[in-house]
Amino acid sequence: MATLCNTTSSSRPFFGGFATPERNVIFDINDLDETLPAPFEWNLKRLAPSVAIAAEHLALPRSDTARVVTDLVREYRERMVNYGWMRALDVWYDRIDLQKYEDRSADPHIVAAARKRLTERIEAERRKTAPDHLYPKMVSEEGEKPRIKDELPLIFHPTEEMAPGLTSGYAEAIASYRDSLAEHTRVLFDRFHFFDMAIKVVGVGSVGTMCGVGLFLAADNDPLFLQVKEARASVLEPYAGKSLHSNHGQRVIIGQHLMQAASDVFLGWTRGKNGRHFYIRQLRDMKLSPVIEDWDTGMLRQYGRMCAHALARAHARSGDAAMIAGYMGSGQTFDDAICEFATEYCSQNRNDYRAFLAAIREGRIEARMEQE
Repeated sequence: MATLCNTTSSSRPFFGGFATPERNVIFDINDLDETLPAPFEWNLKRLAPSVAIAAEHLALPRSDTARVVTDLVREYRERMVNYGWMRALDVWYDRIDLQKYEDRSADPHIVAAARKRLTERIEAERRKTAPDHLYPKMVSEEGEKPRIKDELPLIFHPTEEMAPGLTSGYAEAIASYRDSLAEHTRVLFDRFHFFDMAIKVVGVGSVGTMCGVGLFLAADNDPLFLQVKEARASVLEPYAGKSLHSNHGQRVIIGQHLMQAASDVFLGWTRGKNGRHFYIRQLRDMKLSPVIEDWDTGMLRQYGRMCAHALARAHARSGDAAMIAGYMGSGQTFDDAICEFATEYCSQNRNDYRAFLAAIREGRIEARMEQE
């Protein structure tokens, strides 16, 4: 993957914090379901409009929106120039440590406020993902063996028809998943024994796919929760060609290892009895998502620059940084082109939403409000 237009791309890159195997918290891309070798600018032309839409949601002035988006693209371009001059191993080892991240071009007061808020979020997530917190919240010990608690409609136990392999304890799928792990990780995984599996409804992007959570125990109060997510053909395939991997779970995991600075040691893939492809990772491994509701221009600008940094690093790992940097050039032409695209995309998004609301009012679309 060393050519300009063969950079691993995702149709919906999502950025946030998560824990490395060493338990440090880094900032990186953490939604890679659609990864496939494709032109690098496809990701940038999703990221820039997303930030523009966020700015509009926050009711920021249009001039601020343009500056935030332009800063994002410039950050990507300049980071790519730096990666183009770095040694290959230095690029590979580079990572964005959330607790040490500094942006010298940002307002010091904004950086200080962001760091304080981040420290509080990290400590809260550490408590949430600790076994002493997660195990009693998710597991019931009533009966012969521990069992994941049903929390309808989001968590429930499937029938054999819904999840073939239930009666055998998913032995074949678990064995296949084990084979996908690195040999040293298998030694660790073998300490755990399967106890239960439940369907777990997750984000909007996974609606209509089979997702679940598995409970494994090495001993009493020594749990491992694994998230199982169905992987289908990438939405990029019609435009970038089919994946080289026969299992789409493997496609996702290979893309994740390639683009992330550090990945979960339990990342693996398997295939269900019904032919569905799955990838597997730890559940809730200190994942931090942005909450933008009270952000100002400075906060959004810094977050956008961090996203651009992470995307450039991922592309430098999976593609040729020097070729990408050469393609973009040293001037502002590329920055302005992406900014103009983001502005038009944001405008189209606004028009589409207005048309959507109009269709609801006119009765052409039925909308239901769920009761809490």
